[in-house]
Amino acid sequence: MTAPRILLLLVILNTLVVIGSTVFNYTQIKALQAGQSTTGEAPAEAQEEKVEYQFFPIEKVIVSLKGQSREHYFVLDLVLQADIEADPKKLEQIDPMVRNSVVAHLSAMTFEQLRALPIPELQSTLERALFDDFASKKLAIPFANVLVSKLIVQ
Repeated sequence: MTAPRILLLLVILNTLVVIGSTVFNYTQIKALQAGQSTTGEAPAEAQEEKVEYQFFPIEKVIVSLKGQSREHYFVLDLVLQADIEADPKKLEQIDPMVRNSVVAHLSAMTFEQLRALPIPELQSTLERALFDDFASKKLAIPFANVLVSKLIVQ
């Protein structure tokens, strides 16, 4: 084979590789912009079944805490996240238990400790305290999560 033919074959092969990669990149970008999976699999959200929850508010939980120079007050509004099948009457019945557990748990802390807690950490701390209290009293836990919907510090 002569040198011009080899050079011509290399140019043609190189051109085909460039065109192929351009078409591949174009289809990948279009699929990403459309929100489709580029691997041919269905999106994770479509595979998972959507879970519905109901929310039960527990408003105005007031906690008095000692600070360095004076007494401080925390006002919390909590929301219990429960499965949609949970009985609303059971959620209403546990309101005093939740209030008692939250006040007892937070009253043991100082103002500085509680003020330093980020909201997600406060939520997980309250959740653990509630789960522990319910377990110690051998009560069923009709909720899945505890959410802090309002926090006022005075």
